[in-house]
Amino acid sequence: MRSYISAYFTDEEDLLRAIKILMEKKILILDVLTPFPVHGIDKVLGLKESKLPTVGFIAGAIGTLFAFGFQTWAFVVDYPLFIGGKPHFSIPAFIPITFEVTVLFAAFAMVFAFLFRSKLGLGAKNKIHDERITDDRFVIIIEANENDEYFNNVKAILEQEEAHEIQLKEHK
Repeated sequence: MRSYISAYFTDEEDLLRAIKILMEKKILILDVLTPFPVHGIDKVLGLKESKLPTVGFIAGAIGTLFAFGFQTWAFVVDYPLFIGGKPHFSIPAFIPITFEVTVLFAAFAMVFAFLFRSKLGLGAKNKIHDERITDDRFVIIIEANENDEYFNNVKAILEQEEAHEIQLKEHK
């Protein structure tokens, strides 16, 4: 079993300040849990930019090609109809459907990419550290080792940054 230190904060400013100090001291932060998005936390943690917009763009481009290609094939090759003198290959008539299919492909791809990347699919077993995380608490999860001096040093840093609770827990 692995042990970790969990530190609880009630204010996002205290949380960000504590993360900066822990990162400067080269203390490994496993995770940070917040009840709502905190502006700038990804930059402080040094996280890379998400590839989700790229997935959305590529899927949208595939949707555009699919919709435009299908309409072109259906109205020009497979079943051309003369309706009110309109040409078979009428780009303005294809735009609404093409737009809708583009958005549909991009949205579905981004949802599935997010679920896959976040490991939130069917059968996911996520650890709930504390019920208060979803209400009003910010939590930093820090890797702990067997050294008591390490725990005391981390605890002193976190107490200085106004952590309300600091606990040593076992990961099951």
